[in-house]
Amino acid sequence: MMKPISILVIDDDPNNFDVIETLLDDQDYQLQYVSSGVAAIESLDYLNPDLILLDVMMPDLDGIEVCQRIRAMPEHAAIPIIMVTALSEKQDLARCFGAGANDFISKPVSGLELTARVRSMLLLREQYQQLEAINTHLEAKVLERTAQLQAIILQDDLTRLPSRVCLTQNLADLLRAKAADFAVVYLDCDQFKLINGSFGYAVSNQLLIAIAERLKPHLAAGDLLARLSGNEFCFLLRQIDGVPSLEPRVQGILKSFDTPFAVAGIDIFITACVGIALANSAYQYPEQPLQDASIAMYQAKQQGAGSYQFFCPEMHQTMVQRLALESDLKRALERQEFVVYYQPIVRLKTFALVGLEALVRWQHPERGLIAPGEFIPLMETTGLVVPVGLLILRQACQQLYRWQQQGWSELTVSVNLSVRQFACSTLLDDIDQILAETQINPARLKLEITESAIMDNAETAIGIVEALRSRQIQISIDDFGTGYSSLGYLHRFSVNDLKVDRSFTNQIQVSESKYKVVDTIVTLGQQLGLTVTAEGIETEPQLRRLQQLNCELGQGYLFSKPLPAADIDTHLQSNPVNNALLKPAGMTLA
Repeated sequence: MMKPISILVIDDDPNNFDVIETLLDDQDYQLQYVSSGVAAIESLDYLNPDLILLDVMMPDLDGIEVCQRIRAMPEHAAIPIIMVTALSEKQDLARCFGAGANDFISKPVSGLELTARVRSMLLLREQYQQLEAINTHLEAKVLERTAQLQAIILQDDLTRLPSRVCLTQNLADLLRAKAADFAVVYLDCDQFKLINGSFGYAVSNQLLIAIAERLKPHLAAGDLLARLSGNEFCFLLRQIDGVPSLEPRVQGILKSFDTPFAVAGIDIFITACVGIALANSAYQYPEQPLQDASIAMYQAKQQGAGSYQFFCPEMHQTMVQRLALESDLKRALERQEFVVYYQPIVRLKTFALVGLEALVRWQHPERGLIAPGEFIPLMETTGLVVPVGLLILRQACQQLYRWQQQGWSELTVSVNLSVRQFACSTLLDDIDQILAETQINPARLKLEITESAIMDNAETAIGIVEALRSRQIQISIDDFGTGYSSLGYLHRFSVNDLKVDRSFTNQIQVSESKYKVVDTIVTLGQQLGLTVTAEGIETEPQLRRLQQLNCELGQGYLFSKPLPAADIDTHLQSNPVNNALLKPAGMTLA
């Protein structure tokens, strides 16, 4: 049952109310009467009228003042008010509208006019209420949608963990509270792109969910675990008691990756690295501890899978220097700052020079010659290893051609192919172009390929190796014994040479197990009819043992460090053509 329309009449003369009541008698209105402005104001809350008929001329509180007070009351400000007045001057009517009245009726009141104006104001009231209802509904919808968006922003859609925004807000709260006992633990899963490429994004997403579930048990009360992006997660650990208590927790987090993740019927092994930033009074913004933990994480990655590092200020400086070096590296190719050095390869029985390995060096305009260990990893991450590798191959072939023209036709030049180069779709075309440009004898060019490059895609690698061998190019497996086990494939590769990694050579007479590895590799190469070259020979005992094993070739600082081509030229010119020896001082021929 609908509530009847309520009209409040405010007039100090009850006779005027009687007139209005009579004139509206045929309408279905509920009329209320109060005799003063003060009583009207006091009665509004319980009468709650839909319309007010307000006399202007009243003692104590006149209609203008009553109207102004009603308009100042938020809960009643929208009630339509019709002023009932004998005043007719324009300035008087202006005062009524200025006080907030919606309409007026002149006295004596006409029934037709009263009915029309009441209906008009009630219609206005109805329209206002409808609009208010719509606004209320819209406001509720906006609040609901805002809450939904807030939930989306604060929660990762895939793992249902808190998002980066949520983590940042929590960090901001801690910094405002000047908390001094929290830690940010930044975790990145290793080689996740390989998993994406191997299994696809559907499996990768399931793996991320599984990782999130495995990390949750490492949360203590009040801690927070967020997914930042991709394969990066972050713990916000509250109330830690220094590094000694934190390290076991971090080690436990990393140890949880020891067990494979069962995803889509597949057991997936994955490792992670962690960087930790501890609370610091210098932190003002949440991005700062996050950035420091991220820097520490990248430092941990350089230590190898499953590593962790605590942030220290020196790391930031290292990162700045790395970024500057990376920027310089991108310009170095354009400025032709890369040069080739050559390390001699000798026959271990006679010390005769039989070949040279081409090694890239960076002649920085300000820092001078930069060590390969400092910039080659950067070339890998930036992708510059492909164009720079091509440049080194071209320069090495040009130099090989000059030596061949000088009569050193039996010298070989070895050039390393990185994993990225070996996987490059234009590799064979690029090599063909360089061979055509330089006109070298391709049989004197040796390309060194790591076990990892071969085993990433063995079947494809076999095809590429066969294509290179068809061009008369020699192939050497570099760093043999340090990568994946390639023994099962070795007999299928048409290779010429195995190179014993320097890590094994350095351990001769230090570690019996490493000693046996060298022995095994040399024996294996001999049984397969391959030449074996030992890298990193630095001492006479190493040389003697390799000679005893009948290892055919070797290179290392015992014979010569890598040299510019001009120094190699000097050595060749100062020795007979067929007897360019690099015999260590004090040693006799074996």
